[in-house]
Amino acid sequence: QAQLLGVCLAAASNFLISVSLSIQKCTHLQLACQAEPKPYYTSSLWWCGVTLLGLGEVGNFTAYGFAPIALVAPVGCVAVIGSAFISAFFLKRTTRAADILGGALAVTGTCLLVTFAPTGSQELTARRVQNHLVSWPFLLYMIIEIITFCILLYFYKRKAVKHVVVLLMMVALLASLSVVAVKAVASMIALSVRGKMQLTYPVFYIMIVLMMTSCAFQVKFLNQATHLYEVTAVVPINFVLFTTSAIISGVVFYREFQSAAPLSLFMFLLG
Repeated sequence: QAQLLGVCLAAASNFLISVSLSIQKCTHLQLACQAEPKPYYTSSLWWCGVTLLGLGEVGNFTAYGFAPIALVAPVGCVAVIGSAFISAFFLKRTTRAADILGGALAVTGTCLLVTFAPTGSQELTARRVQNHLVSWPFLLYMIIEIITFCILLYFYKRKAVKHVVVLLMMVALLASLSVVAVKAVASMIALSVRGKMQLTYPVFYIMIVLMMTSCAFQVKFLNQATHLYEVTAVVPINFVLFTTSAIISGVVFYREFQSAAPLSLFMFLLG
C-alpha cells in the first residue's frame, strides 16, 4: 500500500511538472513576440510555472519516501504523455503518428519497469546512509559523474554548445544526486516521525544541502532547454535521461537490485 501511494503521488507530481514546463514555454514564446523582451523571471506566468514545478518536485520528494527509486523514477512517463497532450491541445502543436507510437511504447515500457521493479525496501537509517555514501561503488560512480559533468559544462560554457542533449545530460547527472539525497532525507524524516530520531546526524543536513544545490542547478539547465527547444522534445529526452540516471544511482547507492531474480532483472531492462 505504501509503494502504491508512492507511485500514485509520483504520477500526479509528474503531471504537474509537465504543466509547469508548458507554462514556462508559453512565457518564453510571449516574451519573444514583444518589441523589447523583458527577462523571463519578471513574468508572473513564468513564476506560476516555477511554482507548479516546485509542487511537483515536492510530490516526487515525498514519493521517494514510500517506494524505491527504480519504482518511482519511471513514472515520469506521465510527464511525457501530459506534455504531448498539452502541446497538442493548448500550444497547438501537430501530433504525428510517430508521437502516438512513441507514447504507446513509453507507456508499455513504464508498465514493465513498474511491474518488475524491486519491491523490497530497506530501513534507511542515518548510519546506513553514511555507509552507502563512503562505499567504493558510489565513490567510483561519483568520480565518473563529476568528470562527465565537467566535460559537458566545458562544452556548454566555453564552446557555447547548447544542444538539447548536452543540457539535459547535465540535468540528468544532477538529478541522479538529487534522487539519492531526496530518498535519504525523506526516509530519515519518516523514521524520525515514527520515533527513531535521525535528524541529529550530520549526514541528514549534508543530504539536504546536496538536494537543494543539485535541484537549483537542475532548474537552471532545464529552463535553458525549454527556452531553446520545444516542450515536446525536452520532456521525452529528459524523461529517458533522468530515468536512466536515477535508476543507475539507485542501483549503485542503495543496491536496489541486490536480491532481484534474473527474470525480473531481464524484464526490467527490457522495459
